[in-house]
Amino acid sequence: MTADEWSVLEEVIEYETPWYDGGYDLLEQPDGTEKRYYWADLPPSVVVVARVDGRVLPDGSDAEPAATRDDASVDSTADTDTGIDATDDHLLFVEQYRPPVHETYLELPAGIVEDGESYTEAATRELEEETGFRPSSTVLLQEYAVATGVLRHDRGIVYADGLVPGERELDSNEFLEITTVPVAEALDRARERPANDATLTALLLAAEDGMLDLG
Repeated sequence: MTADEWSVLEEVIEYETPWYDGGYDLLEQPDGTEKRYYWADLPPSVVVVARVDGRVLPDGSDAEPAATRDDASVDSTADTDTGIDATDDHLLFVEQYRPPVHETYLELPAGIVEDGESYTEAATRELEEETGFRPSSTVLLQEYAVATGVLRHDRGIVYADGLVPGERELDSNEFLEITTVPVAEALDRARERPANDATLTALLLAAEDGMLDLG
């Protein structure tokens, strides 16, 4: 079935917010009937799989650059009982409370792509703002549409490495704790409830493209 078999009779924006617009399209369906299809229109977003060399973490336990150490709490989930060396590579995660679902999630750094930015530019900016690390290199792994039954929203997955200290600058609604997870443990940690779809997808794509060995 192709788009030519559907006719948009009317498009209505019912409300606007600082984050998204909501509305519906009145469509003529292939059988001639009419139906409203509701949607939310969001700007593109980016999720960052950021790899940090465990050897640059003081005692393998602190992911936070010295320039931002007074601004946030940082933890590392490296566990010597698992046999994982504290100097092994880690991934940067952030832990934050999500008011719409009343849950605290362990997530990869992520954010909105601003006007004029590429996915990799947005990834570089968001990673530094949320974690205080700036990547030396980035690569776009995938762009895809999210929840196409209800959303007009694209997401990019970016892999970042060669992290160096930058300047952390959180938005007024961001209350984040930075956490590092050994690469080999990242997928298991991400699958713990409550699990986040973007984090799981990003990890699996990075592994499929040979960027990560998730064990």
